[in-house]
Amino acid sequence: MRAILDFMRPLWEQELIREEAFRWLKEQADITGRSYYTREELSSFEFRGTPIPLVDRSRGIRNPADFDTTLSVLTSADRDRNPYDDSDLGEGYIRYSYRTGDGGDNTKLQRAAELRTPVIYFQQRNPRGPFYAHFPMYVTDDPGTRSVTLAFEDDIRFQIGLADLAEPERRYAEHRAVTRLHQGRFRDLIMTVYEERCSVCNLGHARLLDAAHITPDSELDGLPTVTNGLSLCKIHHAAYDTKLLGISPDYVVHVNSDLLAETDGPMLEHGLKEMHGQKLRKLPSQESAWPDQERLASRFAQFVA
Repeated sequence: MRAILDFMRPLWEQELIREEAFRWLKEQADITGRSYYTREELSSFEFRGTPIPLVDRSRGIRNPADFDTTLSVLTSADRDRNPYDDSDLGEGYIRYSYRTGDGGDNTKLQRAAELRTPVIYFQQRNPRGPFYAHFPMYVTDDPGTRSVTLAFEDDIRFQIGLADLAEPERRYAEHRAVTRLHQGRFRDLIMTVYEERCSVCNLGHARLLDAAHITPDSELDGLPTVTNGLSLCKIHHAAYDTKLLGISPDYVVHVNSDLLAETDGPMLEHGLKEMHGQKLRKLPSQESAWPDQERLASRFAQFVA
């Protein structure tokens, strides 16, 4: 046992690598404009010139030999490669099953629970598809079921338990966790149905686009669904969130009257003021995916007020 420990990285360095992995994943999402990753991309991560793949080639758990705890876990959609009973428990929880047998990979996963060490959870939705990343996620061990439960860092239920919350706080905690879990999927849905174009100005550069909520995700009804979303470039997203720009239920763009009266160069003139009174320039090809008119009406009433 002593010989193995001699080759372990110090815990502070392991934590540094985790933080760098989280930062790298966010950076890649910003560069590519998407929230999913290919296996090749996840295998290309390096720390100070040393390759440290974020996924294992043959297993659903990544336990670097020189780490005390698990780095990432993966739920594969390929049932031949993933015979385990991993499952989305709803309300933002994920159950991840132990590997067959005792010790080995399970020991490092249990150690992550003991040390409250964050892990990355990768989810594959179809056998040939890419991987969606959720992080940081924390581990609760449940040896009686030979599984662990994963939950987000800021999930208040994970800290004190649902039973201890009053009904309004419990509903909000559930909503918050579910929203966090599905945000990556929400962006991908919106970018797909809007063909990576801004619905207001038709700009077509994914890295400059956001998946914007009509009903904000801070509200209980702010679900990450395609009809509660708009593809907006960053300037129009900011204008929408600050009520400088509104969209009425008939899909017409309205610009704040004070802003219309201003004179401040071509960006204001062509980027915002010219949009006033125009129909949205980009909507999904299928009408069933268009923005929900009741949600637009509610949000537009706030703009008018």
